[in-house]
Amino acid sequence: MFNGKNILITGGTGSFGKMFTKIILRDYKPNKVIIYSRDELKQFEMQQEFSGPQMRYFIGDVRDRNRLTQAMSRVDYVIHAAALKQVPAAEYNPMECINTNIHGAENVIAAAIANEVEKVIALSTDKAANPINLYGATKLASDKLFVAANNIAGGRRTIFSVVRYGNVVGSRGSVVPYFKKLIDQGSDHLPITHDQMTRFWITLPQGVDFVIRNFERMLGGEVFVPKIPSIRITELARAMAPNLPQRLIGIRPGEKLHEVMCPADDCHLVLEFHDHYVIRPCIKFHHQDIDYKINRAGETGKPVEQGFEYNSGSNPHFLDVDQIREYNHFGGA
Repeated sequence: MFNGKNILITGGTGSFGKMFTKIILRDYKPNKVIIYSRDELKQFEMQQEFSGPQMRYFIGDVRDRNRLTQAMSRVDYVIHAAALKQVPAAEYNPMECINTNIHGAENVIAAAIANEVEKVIALSTDKAANPINLYGATKLASDKLFVAANNIAGGRRTIFSVVRYGNVVGSRGSVVPYFKKLIDQGSDHLPITHDQMTRFWITLPQGVDFVIRNFERMLGGEVFVPKIPSIRITELARAMAPNLPQRLIGIRPGEKLHEVMCPADDCHLVLEFHDHYVIRPCIKFHHQDIDYKINRAGETGKPVEQGFEYNSGSNPHFLDVDQIREYNHFGGA
């Protein structure tokens, strides 16, 4: 479905954008892949790897609505990956986080509608479910904006959906590069915030593939959540350094013991499909009544049980030490 299409990625020089570009150029024949980001050095470095005739590089910030509107001219599909993502940085710089993650989302929506973009997928995070830190709260607000954007678009052709998943192996902000750095520096221990801490775990190629599939599935207004395994942080440390002691340092400000992707309070909205969940919008769209039980790919979902919560601590699928090593290798860590 991407053959001959123009695709724009905000925050396109990040981990997701680079992997998405690699996969989309390998498996499809897009007309244009537009990398929209604000760091000229990262764009220069990315151009050394991806310099084909279909590549375009736009310097711009998602806070700049006019520049976004210009960049989205004749674009068919948009992936919104730009965000301020560091939890402590968000706590110390709240307005900067709000300006990028919330007002930036508004600008992406307005630019997409103005250009009659066909489909927009915004990337979310497990921290947006029952948020306890500012980063998670801004991403929840962003998710709500993209869901409601289907009402703003009205009868126009633009539809919006959200993809939410957990920690990406080896990406910026992941604990894996941090542990690896300590190991390479000869540290005599690995710091563990809590010996019961769990996280959802997904490789970057898996995350990209999930987003690509959801462009085919989306009806507009859904939050897509993949079925992925969990890990225990203590097991991750054992997988990376089996002979190093672990030292408990305590949970950091704004950090959870377990992550949630489908909150129990939303269980009445959740549909289960064979490899993913869909959280339906809690609002009705004025221009149409959508049956989310059958997606555009023809897959059928069913409601989950009352009280269902998709939680990394109660997830039935945990990776063992050997499987974590395999995931980390596959994820480029």
